[in-house]
Amino acid sequence: MELIIKYSEYFGYLAATLTTIAFVPQLARTFNTRSSEDVSLAMLLLFISGLLCWIIYALGTNSKPVLIANLITLILNLCILILKIFFSHNQIKAS
Repeated sequence: MELIIKYSEYFGYLAATLTTIAFVPQLARTFNTRSSEDVSLAMLLLFISGLLCWIIYALGTNSKPVLIANLITLILNLCILILKIFFSHNQIKAS
């Protein structure tokens, strides 16, 4: 039983890693193209809200994989949100 728990924690870290790095291409694309038109503001706000809920859950259950993944994913998505606001503001000024 202890072995199963240990392996499931490894899968937790693997899942955390994969789902977290999934946002790196979007962040890179947003930064490189200086455009965030293809990123929905509503999706970002809802997703960030969900991440905050996962972080609270992870703190309450002492789940390190969930906490670490969601903290990193929160940072990545906050960067995307900041870029979206910044680029949208600059596009309005340019018009």
